[in-house]
Amino acid sequence: MEWKGKSFDDLTKEELYSIMRERVNVFVVEQNCPYPELDNDDQEAYHVWLEKQEELVCYCRIFPSGTKYEQAASIGRILVNEHYRGKQYGRMLMKQALSVVRDEWQEEQVYLQAQEYLLSFYQSYGFTVTSEMYLEDGIPHRDMLLKR
Repeated sequence: MEWKGKSFDDLTKEELYSIMRERVNVFVVEQNCPYPELDNDDQEAYHVWLEKQEELVCYCRIFPSGTKYEQAASIGRILVNEHYRGKQYGRMLMKQALSVVRDEWQEEQVYLQAQEYLLSFYQSYGFTVTSEMYLEDGIPHRDMLLKR
């Protein structure tokens, strides 16, 4: 298995296709949520994923502060391929993403929009809820913030 992290411009066509395919599989097909997955934010994101024999295991995209949010970095599109769930890959992914955001980028705050059923997962990393529940594409979410 190999961790990868690349800007949009550095992704190969095959890597980009694999990322987009898995995001559509999880966020559109699996969650039965038709919405425009291609949102024009990928070009500004840093993409982080774990790959096993050219198969995407888990993935997220991250943004430095001043990109999506003025005062905080952000992590989004967090997913684990359904064939790899229940094996701690989500935890490994969060550690990897937070390592980039905190250790490499020296960010003080990290923001994310969490699906409500995952609040305790993110709280285990120190994220705190900062909003009331709201619907994003029909799915309950809450905003969360992690401060150094």
